[in-house]
Amino acid sequence: MLRILAALIFFTRLPFWRIAQVPQAYFKNIVSYWALAGWFTAGIATAVLYAASLVFPAGIAVLLAMGSRLLVTGCLHEDGLADFFDGFGAGGDRNRILAIMKDSHIGTYGVIGLALYFLLAYSALSALPVELAGAAILAGDPFCKGVSAMLINRLPYARTEETSKAGVVYSRMSAREYCVVAVTGLLPLVWLPEARYLWATLPVAGMWYGLTSLMKKKIQGYTGDCCGATVLLCELTFYLAIVLIYTVR
Repeated sequence: MLRILAALIFFTRLPFWRIAQVPQAYFKNIVSYWALAGWFTAGIATAVLYAASLVFPAGIAVLLAMGSRLLVTGCLHEDGLADFFDGFGAGGDRNRILAIMKDSHIGTYGVIGLALYFLLAYSALSALPVELAGAAILAGDPFCKGVSAMLINRLPYARTEETSKAGVVYSRMSAREYCVVAVTGLLPLVWLPEARYLWATLPVAGMWYGLTSLMKKKIQGYTGDCCGATVLLCELTFYLAIVLIYTVR
């Protein structure tokens, strides 16, 4: 239970820390619970989406749902996405990319990257009926977190624990932890209303492989920012694929 609590403390800004004091060591083993944390964040965003759609037009409901997740997570993944775009967009050797990503200031690539991400995510969810958009969030958030979690077993950590921004280096997952990720990441796909929408999982796998290959080539590993970027870009890919499947009947 402490690992689950550690994951909720790390991935949200809600006061889960009041439930129990979690030793720092537990935060190294939260990767297998990324998808489970996605159940929570997706549930809140979907509840806001459905509730807001009873009062506001669908576009406003989508914006409120997106905003609710930003509030709950404290923009954790979005911060990583901006740093990822800045580092890999500017380019250079391994040390330069890592230095840029660690810089707390946002650059041009980060601003443009975030703007494009939010525009595409909003456009994709707004293009769907509210019921299908909610189902996509409920399925996509935990599924993409589960897929993204696999990167820690493909790549080593690119920094040392002392130089990491969060002060934590994740431990690689065991076979049992892989099973936890598989169950908690795949189970929410049952929210999808039709089996044909399961095809949206294939582009996500392609995005994950492309991103991890880029990380391996450029920095020979991953960072926390890479994790956040992978989660959001995989999720965006999922939503775009859902829209494509919905429009091509």
